[in-house]
Order: sequence, then C-alpha cells, then structure tokens
Amino acid sequence: MVDRSNGYEKVAEEFLACRGSGRSAGIGAAEVREWARRLPQGAAVIDLGCGAGFPLTEVLVAGGLEVFGVDAAPSMVAAFRRNFPGIPVACEAVQDSMFFGRSFAGVLAWGLLFLLDGEEQERLIRKMAAILEPGGRLLFTAPARAGVWDDMMTGMPSRSLGAVEYRRLLAEAGVRVVGEYEDAGQNYYFEAVK
Repeated sequence: MVDRSNGYEKVAEEFLACRGSGRSAGIGAAEVREWARRLPQGAAVIDLGCGAGFPLTEVLVAGGLEVFGVDAAPSMVAAFRRNFPGIPVACEAVQDSMFFGRSFAGVLAWGLLFLLDGEEQERLIRKMAAILEPGGRLLFTAPARAGVWDDMMTGMPSRSLGAVEYRRLLAEAGVRVVGEYEDAGQNYYFEAVK
C-alpha cells in the first residue's frame, strides 16, 4: 500500500512533538502572516499539508481568514481537529483532493511540494492555480536550487525542480510570481498571483 502521507504518518508523533503546538510562533509564521495580510479580510484560504495547524493555520485564523485544511496523515488530521474543531479539514493526499469542490482567495503549501515527485509537483501546481480565484494568491516553499535529498523527518526522497522550473510551471498555469524570499530557517518561498 502506498503511503500518501509521504512518510509523515509514521513520524507523526515526533513531528507533532516539535511542530504540533507553538501558538503563532516558529519558522514560517512571520512570512505566512505577512502573506495573509495581503488577502481580503474573511477570504477563504486552503492550507495544503496543514499538519496539526500550528503555527501556520493558526496564523491564518488570527488574520481573520476562512481556513480549510488538507493533510494525508490521519494522526495530523486528528490533531488538527483537536486544535481547530470548527475548521473544515480533509484527510486526503493533495494529489487526490477535490479541495472541498470550491475556489479560494489564497492557497498555502508550506513544506509540501518538494515531498512529491516531479510529475506530481507539476500537476499540483496546475491544480492550485485552478482553484485560485482571479486575483488570488499562492504561497509555497521549495528550494530555489534544483536537487534531490532525503527528508530530515522521514528519510524519504525529496526534490526541488528549481526556481527557473517553478517560475515556468507557474506561468504556464496562469499565475505570476510576485515575490521570492527566504526565511530564518532557509525555507525558500514562491509567492504568485492569478
């Protein structure tokens, strides 16, 4: 049986111990907070690979956004439901998700895209662009440099297609890159607008 959580269900207890709480702090929180400020108050946002929701879903909720979550690891989704009982969350792989059958003003995919193989990344970029409303904003992380490495938590292969390829795929999907930057944890961000 294929593990659609890319190994994260097996390491869920360890992951949740280090990133399952934190309350609006931690790597990525400041960058996502700034991105969220550029969205209209009350806008619908989907957090792909939401995990337990800390700190990023919490940042989105605190920003006054209507949040939806998707994660393939059942343990992560159970923790998310405990942490955010009123927020819709789907336990499914992003590759298979119908994303609640709706569009969004914002799509966030932090620490997710590079866990997928190259073809799945290309398909996901198209899917994310397709669910963005006109003027909607996409934010995802992936190393700017193309390469393959083993994920620190799971030991499974991860891959970056590289900034040039991500820019090309985003343009083909009808979204325009408006910013690229790095956080204190050396996560590289691609911000795009439809």
